[in-house]
Amino acid sequence: MVLNHMSDIGNLIIGLIFLLQTTIGILGNFSLMFYYAVLYYREHTLKPIDMILFNLTAANIMIVLSSGLPHTITPFVLRQLLNYFGCRLIFYIERVGRSLSIGTSCLLSVFQAMTISPREYCWKDHKVKVARSIGCIISLLWLFYILMHFIFFIYPFIERNGKNRTRTHDFGYCFIVLHNEITDLLFVALVMFPEVLFSLLIIWSSGFMIVILYRHKQRVQHIRRTHGSSTNFPESRATKNILALVSTFLNFYTLSSILEGSIALSYDHNRWLINFTSFTSLCFPSFGPFVLMNHYSFVSRFSFVC
Repeated sequence: MVLNHMSDIGNLIIGLIFLLQTTIGILGNFSLMFYYAVLYYREHTLKPIDMILFNLTAANIMIVLSSGLPHTITPFVLRQLLNYFGCRLIFYIERVGRSLSIGTSCLLSVFQAMTISPREYCWKDHKVKVARSIGCIISLLWLFYILMHFIFFIYPFIERNGKNRTRTHDFGYCFIVLHNEITDLLFVALVMFPEVLFSLLIIWSSGFMIVILYRHKQRVQHIRRTHGSSTNFPESRATKNILALVSTFLNFYTLSSILEGSIALSYDHNRWLINFTSFTSLCFPSFGPFVLMNHYSFVSRFSFVC
C-alpha cells in the first residue's frame, strides 16, 4: 500500500510537470502563430526571417502536441492510451517536428550570418538570391523529412509480420518496436548525420556573427560617447541574444540526443529516464518561443502591427 501510494504521488508530480511544460509551450508557440497570422493578414506577405520563424514555430507545435500531451495525460490515467499504430503515428509526428526544428534553426542561424556579414565576404552578394529562395528551401525541408521519416514509420509494421522479433520500449502511453541493425544504420545516415551537421553549422554561423558584431563594436566605439556602458551597445545586446538562443537550442537538444541514445541501447525500461528524456526534448520547443520573442522584440512589433 505504501509503495502504491508513493508511486501514485510520483505519477501525479510527473503529470503536473508535463502539464506545466506543455501549457507553456502551447501558449508560447500559438502566440507566435497568432502574431504571424495577423502579420500576414495585414501585409499579405512575410519577410524571409519571418517565414523561417513561422516554420520553426510550426515544428515546435508538432513536438509539443505529439510528445507533451501524451506524457501529460498518461500519469493521470495510469494506462496505455494508444494502440501500436497510434503510437507509431505520434512518434512519427514528433520525429518530423524535431528534424524540422533542427533544420529550420540551422537555416535561421546561417541566414542571420549572411545578413550581417560585411561586403568583403563572398556570400554577401548571394543574400538576395537566398532570401528569394527561403520558401523553396523550407518546402524542401518539409518534403525531405516527411518522406524520410515515413520509411521508419512503415518499416516496423513490415517487421511485425516477419519472423524476426525486435525489442520494444514502453513509453507509458504506448510502446514501440525498436529498429534492427539495418534501420539503425539508415537512421544514423539519414537522421543523425544531418542533425549533427546542422548543429555544427549553427555553432559556426553563431560564432561568425559574434566575431562580426565584436569587430563592428570595436570600429564604432571611438565615435560613441564615453559615458555609456559598453553593455548597452546594440552589438552587445545582439551578441547576448544570439548566445542565449544558440545555447538554449544546443544544450537541450544535445542532452536529449544523448539520453535518447541511452534509451535505445538499454534493455531496461527505466521509466524515470524515459520521462526525463521527454522533458529535456520538450524544453526548447516549450521555452524557445520566449527566447525568440525577446530576441526579435515581438511585443513591440505586434503592437505596431495592431
